[in-house]
Amino acid sequence: MKKFLFILFIPSTSILSSCDFLFGTKQDATTDEIFDEGAIDPNLSPDQVGYVPIQPFWYGFSNPVDICVGYDEMVYVVDDLGVHVLDQTGAEHRLISIPGATDVNQDRQLHVYVSARVDYDIDGDNVKENLAAVYHLMNTSSADQVIFVDTLIHPLCDLSRTNTAYRPSDDPLVQFTGLAILSDNSVYVSRTGPKNDLSSTARPDNTILFFDENGINTGYANGLNPVSSSLKSTLGISAIAGFASPPQILNGMSNSPEFLLLQNDPAAEYGALWIKQFYDPDVGVVYLENSELTIFDYTKADRFLYEPNRFLNPQDIFIAPDFTGYIFVVDAGKDSLYQFTQKGYEGVNPPANSNQTKQIIASFGGAGIGPFNFNEPSGVCYFRKMVYVADKGNNRICRYKLSTDLE
Repeated sequence: MKKFLFILFIPSTSILSSCDFLFGTKQDATTDEIFDEGAIDPNLSPDQVGYVPIQPFWYGFSNPVDICVGYDEMVYVVDDLGVHVLDQTGAEHRLISIPGATDVNQDRQLHVYVSARVDYDIDGDNVKENLAAVYHLMNTSSADQVIFVDTLIHPLCDLSRTNTAYRPSDDPLVQFTGLAILSDNSVYVSRTGPKNDLSSTARPDNTILFFDENGINTGYANGLNPVSSSLKSTLGISAIAGFASPPQILNGMSNSPEFLLLQNDPAAEYGALWIKQFYDPDVGVVYLENSELTIFDYTKADRFLYEPNRFLNPQDIFIAPDFTGYIFVVDAGKDSLYQFTQKGYEGVNPPANSNQTKQIIASFGGAGIGPFNFNEPSGVCYFRKMVYVADKGNNRICRYKLSTDLE
């Protein structure tokens, strides 16, 4: 397999402190300031739990499409300009220019991964092609210059393409659409594209590729269906989420290889899927459906993650690493933020003193510019009880907390 190792130095667009490690404060002095305009959901009564916007929202972005809070506790926002590195007050400390950036994530070594595009002469004819890429960065949250450690380029980063010729009509159409990082710093990359022949020696374009922390392709999600809709399909993957995420936990961090993915292909009946790992003695490790989420217990909830055609254009998904285990989905087609439990029930757990027996619906949205509205939300993450949404069409980052989490 071919890998590409190069080191570039990108100057910061802001003045950096002399700190040798993290710069900027991680504390947000405004997290208790509540903006009480609007309503959370018409189905919620005022004495029930719901999400409350935390002001100020953050502006000054150009079509923000993804957001994550890293293990360094800095906030990373991807937009048309590249990757913005912010502290938790929303103050920008660095802008890293990366062409075509769409997704960002960080591992436990504080290395940052960004899915994007790269112009590269892949077949030696002195003509550069625009190809899907994942950039591997270091020093993003320090006062030092950013180091570009490595770039994974399609199709060269896929071990199955080692002996397969470059496909000039198809390979530029391939996209890397999501990043999930496990507790051991291995990386899952979701991929979409036009070549999905199951009889080919090359892996299908619609799949999940696995890489170790050194950028070596170690496998793919064998068992998933790249050509037809099912409970284990990969049609138009728009995002992927793993179970390990900040804050750093020495004991108790999930080491699960399972993941959730989103599909925004119109042919996909289920917009969100939970994929589990199994061992088949004949073929080895395979990835199959989590059939438990198809059991709808109407005594516990009214709406569910696995309802057919539940979403219109789901763009991002995140799994809370705390005791709640909540699953968050943003849908750009419905301009909404959805929240589910890990049983697939929509809604938050009722408070201990509540007489409610079902999950309380806390999802909200609708097109607009108000604090409970969105315009093509495209990214979501969760950190220390705060939900962050990259509200693409409104060029802002919105923040929310459950009313029961407010001090």
